[in-house]
Amino acid sequence: MGFSDQPSNQIEEGHDTSAKSHGKAGLVLGAIAVVLVLILGGGLVWSVVRLNRQMAQLSQQTERLGRRVEGTEQQSQTFAQQAAQAAANAQAAAQQRDEAKQLEADSAAQAQSALQAAATAEQQANQAEQKAEEYRKQREEELQRLQQVLGQIAETHRTTLGLVMTLGEKSIRFEFAKADIEPQYRDILNRIAGVLMTLQGYSIYVYGYTDDIGTQEYNLGLSGRRAQAVRDSLVQAGINPGLITTKGFGKSDPRVKGNSAQARAANRRVEIGIVDSRLLLDNETLPRK
Repeated sequence: MGFSDQPSNQIEEGHDTSAKSHGKAGLVLGAIAVVLVLILGGGLVWSVVRLNRQMAQLSQQTERLGRRVEGTEQQSQTFAQQAAQAAANAQAAAQQRDEAKQLEADSAAQAQSALQAAATAEQQANQAEQKAEEYRKQREEELQRLQQVLGQIAETHRTTLGLVMTLGEKSIRFEFAKADIEPQYRDILNRIAGVLMTLQGYSIYVYGYTDDIGTQEYNLGLSGRRAQAVRDSLVQAGINPGLITTKGFGKSDPRVKGNSAQARAANRRVEIGIVDSRLLLDNETLPRK
C-alpha cells in the first residue's frame, strides 16, 4: 500500500512542475508577444509618420510644381499674346510698307506728270512770249507808221502805251472861254478820223485843257466840254463812239509855263491819246501823256 502512494505523489509533483514550466513559458511568450506588438506598433507608427512626412513633401512638391505650371501657362499666354502682337505689328508694317511703296509710285507718277506739265507750261510760256514779242514788234511798227502819218496833221509823240496828238494853236485854236470848234478846223479832225478808223485793237482818249484864268471848277467844266466837242466831231466823221473816252483836266498840267497871251493860247488845247487796248488792260490805269 505504501508503495503505491509514493508514485502518485511523484506524479502530482511532476504535474505541478510541468504546469509551472508552462506558466513561465506563457509569460515569456506573452512578454515576447507584447514586445513584438510594441516593436511592430512602433515600426508601424514610424512608418506612418514617415509616410506622412513623405506625403507632406510630395504635397509641397506638387504645390510648387502646380505654381510652376501656372507660371509656365501665364508665360505661355504672355508669349502667345506677344507673338500675336508681333504678328499684327508685322502685318501693319507690311501694309505700311506696301502703302509707302504705292505712295512712292504715286509720287513718282505725280512728279513725272508735274515735270511734263512744267515742260508744257514752259513751252507754252515760251510760245506766248514769242507771240508777245512778235505782237510788240508788229505794234511798234504800226505805231511808227501811225506817228509818221498823224505827225503830218498835228504834233504827235510816243508814250509808253501808244501815241498822243496835241491839238493846240498850230492845229485847232480854242478861243478864250470857248469850247466850240471853228469850221476851218473840221477838215483836220476828219483827216484824223480817217486814219484812226483803219486801226484795230486801239482805244482813243480825248483830254481837254484850259489856260490859268478862272477857278479850277470852272476850268474843269470848260476842258471837259472841249474834249467832248472833239469827240463829237470824230464820231460824226465815222469813229465808233464806244472806242472814245473823254476827260477834262482844267488848268492842270500846262504845256507852256507863264501867264502871257501866247502861253495861255498854247495851253487851251485838246490831246488825243491812241492806246493799244491790250497794253491798257495790262497797266489797268487811265493813260496820260
